[in-house]
Amino acid sequence: MADHQEASVTLRSEPVSVSTARKFVAEVLAEWGLPCDSEVAETVRLIVSELATNAVQHTFGQSPTFTVDVRLDREEHLRIGVTDSHPRFPKRLPAAVQQDNGRGMVIIRWLAAECGGRLTVRPTTEGGKTVSIELPWTVPVQPVTAGGPQEP
Repeated sequence: MADHQEASVTLRSEPVSVSTARKFVAEVLAEWGLPCDSEVAETVRLIVSELATNAVQHTFGQSPTFTVDVRLDREEHLRIGVTDSHPRFPKRLPAAVQQDNGRGMVIIRWLAAECGGRLTVRPTTEGGKTVSIELPWTVPVQPVTAGGPQEP
């Protein structure tokens, strides 16, 4: 097994891309051995939905695309990052009772922490940012060949 596996997709910054991002990550993780119906898979899908939604809604048309990167390091750490070209970092907004938004980063941070992970935000060299989560990986990785998973 290699030191890491990775997959990436770049999508247009439009609402329909949120479900595409979620589906992409779910398929990659299923190939790597994470059962689609597991609690961790559900949590990751929710996190990806929030990250992708933020990339679409909060870049104000200044980032025509966003990229979703998935990386598994040494079968120990799963990293999922969403990168856009908008320079503004996410801000924690006061969550008024009547407010319908402003809670995404709080939700992502809480979900990541609940799984034993963390959230980070880093600037890119191009002037944008990457918002990512890192989670411990507890699933044995299944090697996938061109013909599909191998039978024991």
